Amino acid sequence: MSDNTGGPEQAQPEAAGNTGSTTGNSPAQPPRPGAHAGGWQAWQPQPAGPTWSTLVRSAEAAPIRTVTLVAVLATGLAAALLLGDGMGPGLLLVVVPAVVGAYVAARAAGRGARPWTLAWAIGCLALLVIPALRDSAWPAALAILAAVLLGALALHGSRTWPGVLLAPLGFLDSAVSGVAWLLKGLRARGGAGKDRWLPVAKATAVALVLLVLFGALFASADAAFADLLGGLMPDVSVEDGPIRFMLFVLGAFLALAAARTAAAPLRWDRITVSPGKPRSRVEWALPLVVLNLLFAGFNAVQLAVLFGGYRKVLESTGLGYAEYARQGFWQLLWATLLTLVVIALALRWAPRAGAGDRRLVRAVLGVLCVMTLVVVASALRRMDLYVEEYGLTRLRVSVAAMELWLGLVIVLIMAAGLFGARWLPRAVAGSAAAAVLVFGLMSPDGMVAERNVARYEADAKIDLAYFQSLSADAVPALDRLPEPQRSCALRGINDEMSRAGDVPWYAMSLGEYRARRILEERPVTASYEVCSRLGAFGTRTEY
Repeated sequence: MSDNTGGPEQAQPEAAGNTGSTTGNSPAQPPRPGAHAGGWQAWQPQPAGPTWSTLVRSAEAAPIRTVTLVAVLATGLAAALLLGDGMGPGLLLVVVPAVVGAYVAARAAGRGARPWTLAWAIGCLALLVIPALRDSAWPAALAILAAVLLGALALHGSRTWPGVLLAPLGFLDSAVSGVAWLLKGLRARGGAGKDRWLPVAKATAVALVLLVLFGALFASADAAFADLLGGLMPDVSVEDGPIRFMLFVLGAFLALAAARTAAAPLRWDRITVSPGKPRSRVEWALPLVVLNLLFAGFNAVQLAVLFGGYRKVLESTGLGYAEYARQGFWQLLWATLLTLVVIALALRWAPRAGAGDRRLVRAVLGVLCVMTLVVVASALRRMDLYVEEYGLTRLRVSVAAMELWLGLVIVLIMAAGLFGARWLPRAVAGSAAAAVLVFGLMSPDGMVAERNVARYEADAKIDLAYFQSLSADAVPALDRLPEPQRSCALRGINDEMSRAGDVPWYAMSLGEYRARRILEERPVTASYEVCSRLGAFGTRTEY
């Protein structure tokens, strides 16, 4: 978000009680350190500059608006009613009033929305759709974490590396200061504002009483209406009271922290990271040139192997086809990560005396980035070979997706070297969130099941034991298997959903809904003994 006010004033106030006079045009001279009278002052601590905590502190937050108070209350109630049975569409419904409250708080503080702010906010809401679509917990957890990052960027308006990396920490500060902000707003409404909010509260209470009274009467009068009402309304019992209360407090607390952040965010962008001491051209470039030569030699071997040299390499190393592919992937993944560290350190200590130094830095690091992209391609090719031999798993699809994203970061760094790097921190954060969003939309558990089913159809190889740990997202693909392999592959998922019982609509993902429909139409029929003989209940190690 943007502000209509400028940065903090840097003017220093005059010393209180300073009555020192001047003679003519000469200012009053301070006592010399060696003088007998007043010499003790030279040993007193001098005023220090602002610390980072005071530097990033924003101005006082504007008073909390009534709409924000209602939004905080609505978020708490929605969390208590909708999240007690699990996540799903309910999570998105909980977040919507919190977004409204934060928007109103930002407008009250005079902050307007910029294009990047809108992009972060839309991305945050899009990521929260993943738990409503996918039953698998790990893509949903990644999506929620990425949504927190984008929400922090939208509220803080960060654009530098310190701002992007530290923005989520602003919620911790707002969580503490937000309580005092809330209490101050409630006290203010206890007096003059009472005439405005008290009628609204009374009307709301009367409306709730009427809804409960007539809703109960209509439900008892018509079974179809009672069934519809029962499906829409959360089932709250006395035993769930403590959990529901904790969810209410947590939801209201997080909504309040978001609104307080929107009203007065911490200015993480004011933290400046000074560049390192520039090195000479030889001192800086020599290690990187040697590294580039090493990359070039390795990539030459990879290209030779890629274009038909597998048989020769396997004969000389004594490794099998899949062992060769698996052996190198993890090393190449670490090589990509370490290259990013090398590039960051090289930019910190790069020579920067003039245009010649800038051209040298671009040339050396550009060659390193290109070489790293070849390493990324080689790593992905090795993973593809390994999957062809042993099938796709959650771990393999995850690390392959991470390697793809690292390759994208390398491309962004190359673009920053050509067009400037002011946009790079936000671009990297946005690319990470976009990768998590695409990862969730592609349904990794569904991809795993689809790839393994296709492998079974091609060569009759299948690992039924691994399917027992998959989520309901895998059911549509596994449903294509012939019996009894189909029932044995779906047995673990079917048992898990049976133990869960009936799940309300707000806690059921689209993946689980589709799986339940499939299993209702075509139930699991194979016995435990048959599945045991097929290896459905064996143990396995994923790598």
